[in-house]
Amino acid sequence: MVIAQILWVALILLIVASALPARYLRYRFLIGAAGWFFFAIHWLVQPAHYIEIGDYVNVVLVLAVSLFCLTISHAMAKNYMHYENADTENILLTLTTAAALGGIFYYPFAEIQVLNTFLISIVSEQVVYILHALNMPAELVAWNRIDLNGYKVTIILACTAIESIAIFLGLIFCVRASMKRTMIAFVASVPVIYVLNVVRNVFVVVAYGDQWFGEMSFQIAHHVIAKIGSGIALFVIAYVVLQVLPELLDAIDRLFAVLRGYLKGERSV
Repeated sequence: MVIAQILWVALILLIVASALPARYLRYRFLIGAAGWFFFAIHWLVQPAHYIEIGDYVNVVLVLAVSLFCLTISHAMAKNYMHYENADTENILLTLTTAAALGGIFYYPFAEIQVLNTFLISIVSEQVVYILHALNMPAELVAWNRIDLNGYKVTIILACTAIESIAIFLGLIFCVRASMKRTMIAFVASVPVIYVLNVVRNVFVVVAYGDQWFGEMSFQIAHHVIAKIGSGIALFVIAYVVLQVLPELLDAIDRLFAVLRGYLKGERSV
């Protein structure tokens, strides 16, 4: 319950920092810094869950995300303390807008039970449908549990690709580009990620149900092969999106420049 409250506090602060009018530009940094701080706290408590299920790749990832959020929070606080009335919007605020947009899409599915259950149920049913089309004797033994040859796989929110979709939505819609190119980037990423994720789930269920890799079938299929495949797929999708939206690549370059300056002890620009 406390974690959920932290998430909502972080989201509200990030939305406020993104939506405040130009005359309050300086205070957007302060509010954004608070939002990123609470966001970092959320990620900082996640490793315990992944350690429990033996997913050590995600342990490293969430710790890295938490550190990144803390870095952005501190950089925005420094911008507030050393604020100068700039004509152009700071890249840190663009990143905050991206996080707010992604959060608006992701948090309801993560924290509102009816939406959470709906999304997981849809993905579970689609996985079983594909397995039946492949003549696999799979059964949906619960609203989110799939049985194949006596081996059961539970579909959770992370199995819906909602996190990756939210990240791409935030990045795509946080930059100023023509509607045509924005929609091309959307079509090239969000539906593709969703479909590939369903295929990924099918692979894990089949590999585990048919014991392709012996007793370690689930661990090898889910924690190794599926993660490598997902990483490659997201890299290719990101490349396509960056080709369609060079403004996003420019924003990333400016962010790296700010972070390099921050790490050297320089003021953000």
